[in-house]
Amino acid sequence: MRAWQSRFSPPWPALVGGFNKISDKFVDEFLTKDGETVEQAKARLAQEQAAKVTFLNVLLLSLLCTVIDGIRRKIMVDRPVRKITSAAEQIMKGDFSVRIPPIHTIDSADGFGTIAECLNKMAQELAGMETLRTDFIANVSHELKTPLAVIQNYGTMLQQPDLPEEKRLEYAKSVTEASRRLANLITNILKLNKLENQQIYPKAETYDLGEQLCACLLTFENAWESKALEIDTDVEEGVLVDADAELLSLVWNNLFSNAIKFTEPGGSLALSLHTTGDFAVVQVSDTGCGIPPEVGRHIFEKFYQGDTSHAAQGNGLGLALVKRVIEIVGGDISVNSAVGRGSTFTVRIRRKQHAAV
Repeated sequence: MRAWQSRFSPPWPALVGGFNKISDKFVDEFLTKDGETVEQAKARLAQEQAAKVTFLNVLLLSLLCTVIDGIRRKIMVDRPVRKITSAAEQIMKGDFSVRIPPIHTIDSADGFGTIAECLNKMAQELAGMETLRTDFIANVSHELKTPLAVIQNYGTMLQQPDLPEEKRLEYAKSVTEASRRLANLITNILKLNKLENQQIYPKAETYDLGEQLCACLLTFENAWESKALEIDTDVEEGVLVDADAELLSLVWNNLFSNAIKFTEPGGSLALSLHTTGDFAVVQVSDTGCGIPPEVGRHIFEKFYQGDTSHAAQGNGLGLALVKRVIEIVGGDISVNSAVGRGSTFTVRIRRKQHAAV
C-alpha cells in the first residue's frame, strides 16, 4: 500500500524545491546588490513591497478622507455660510425683515448658530431704528407743516388792503407765535440730534444744585403768577453736584414748564430736593390733569404728546431732551402720576460728597 502511495503521490515537494532554487538563482543573479546575500535581498524586497503597499493604503485613505471632508464642508460649512451671506446681502439692500432660520450642525461649537443669532438681532434692531426714523420724519414734517400753514394763512390775510387795524395786530401776533413755535421746534431738534449723536460733551463743574433749581424756577414767575399757582419749595441746602450746569438747566426748565402748563389756574406746584446716600433726589410735582398709564409709557418718546389740548404750546420734544440729558449725566428719571390728581417727576443724580474736614 505504501509502495503504491509513494509511486502515485504527486511530486509537490520536488516542484516547490525546484521553484525555490530557481527563485534563489533569479534573486542571486538579478536582484542582489554588491555584497548582499540572497536572504538579505529577499528581506529588502519584502520591505520595499510592504512600503509600496503602505504608500498605496495611505494614498487611498487620503483620497477617501478628502471626499469625506468635501461632503462635510458642503453640509456643515457651505450651507450655513450661504444662508448667512444671503441674509447679509438682504440687510445691505435695506430689507430688515430677513431672518436666518436656526442652523443645526454636527458640531454645535462651530459658531454658525451664534453668528446667525447676532445677525437676527442686528436686523431686528435696524428694523426698529428704521421705524423710528420713518416716524421721526413723519412727525417732523407734521410739526413743521402746522406753523408754516398758520404763517401762510395769516400772511395771506394780512395782505388785504381794507383789513382793520385790530385784525392786523391779531394776525401779526399769530404769525409771530407760529414763527416762535417753529424756531423752538428747530432748536430742540438740533439739540436732541447733538445729544443723541454725542456731539455735546458734558463740561462737568461742581456747583450748588439747590441754587440752580431756585434760579430756574424764578424764571417762570410771571407764568405761575398769571395762573395764580401756589408754589411750595423744600430745598435742602448745600447739595453739590459735579455735572454740566447748562445741560441740567434744560431738565429743570422743561419740568417746570410742563408743570405750569398742565396745571389749572389756582393749582399748586411743588419742588423738593433732598439727599439719599450718594444721590441727590429732585422732585417736581403739580396738581394738573395727570397722565394716564398708557400715555405714561410713551412720554419720553420724541414728538409724543399725550394731551393734544396743549399741543399748540409745545412740540413733544421736551421730555425726550430731558431723558437724554439725564442719561448723559449718569442719572435716571421716573414719573408717578394719577389722572385728575397730578404728576410727580423724580430725578436722581449722583451728588458730590463734601470733603472731610
